[in-house]
Amino acid sequence: MATNQTLGTLAQENKIAYDRVLLERLLPYLTYLKYGQKKPFNKNEGDTINFRRFNSLAVALTPLTEGVVPGGNTLSITAITATVQQYGDFISVTDKLDMLGIDPIITETSVSLGEQAGNTLDQITRDIIVAGTTVQYANGKASRVLTAQTDVVNATEIKKAVRTLRRNNAQPIEGKYFIGIVGPDVEYDIISDTLWQDVSKYSAAEQIFDGEIGKLYGVKFVRTSNAKKFAGAGAAGADIFATMILAANAYGIVDVGGGSKPQIIVKEHGSSGTADPLNQIATIGWKAMMTAVRLQELAMVRIESSATL
Repeated sequence: MATNQTLGTLAQENKIAYDRVLLERLLPYLTYLKYGQKKPFNKNEGDTINFRRFNSLAVALTPLTEGVVPGGNTLSITAITATVQQYGDFISVTDKLDMLGIDPIITETSVSLGEQAGNTLDQITRDIIVAGTTVQYANGKASRVLTAQTDVVNATEIKKAVRTLRRNNAQPIEGKYFIGIVGPDVEYDIISDTLWQDVSKYSAAEQIFDGEIGKLYGVKFVRTSNAKKFAGAGAAGADIFATMILAANAYGIVDVGGGSKPQIIVKEHGSSGTADPLNQIATIGWKAMMTAVRLQELAMVRIESSATL
């Protein structure tokens, strides 16, 4: 008689199912990871990686003298280092909960862990790039002490940020647009501009980024619920929001042997040997190894503002 196959006996199919569930919940949270320069890094080469950037040459304004060989120039390189870190978490599930619980426990746990993994990696990347040195305070202010509902992001702030990037010779992403990563509070303010073009009004042939909501003055905006907020940092305790305007190669993402993609790890009941003598405990978890690094401060602008309540 043929043996009946179940998800319990098909361990590989079980793993694929959990991987798929985790990935589905992971992707919506990876906004900040999408626009960094990806840097693959081989295994067994340490935990520190170098990004190398050739510095621009000064313009050659001195006329050549006939028959005289000029002195020439030299190249210079800026090396930026980043150290990868490992992140992860897990949940223990008892056999009793797995057998008697009303919900599909391991699948639901995969969903929760996928959300956690995505949020974790996105916020790690966000906090690194938001710490950049090129900052613009709304309404011409000189510091983060901004007034609620007055010092907000509008078309003028976007034009100023674009001007800064163009003065710095920063290149648009994919040769056409800068990318603005914006939270829902600031989004509320910028979409009221009369020149705002909603994504629904684009021509059919135009490329649309994941999460894109519209464009203004050469910037395509992508919405995220993970936008950085400095709670109570403004005048009279106003919350301050960070909107990132990004050019190409502003920051990098380090991927060690594919380890930046979270790995789902399921240990079934009975897999722990003498540490679990009665086969009572299963675990499901994730881990990832990555870091982000700012590569060019001149290729990003952080607009700090309050928001309309």
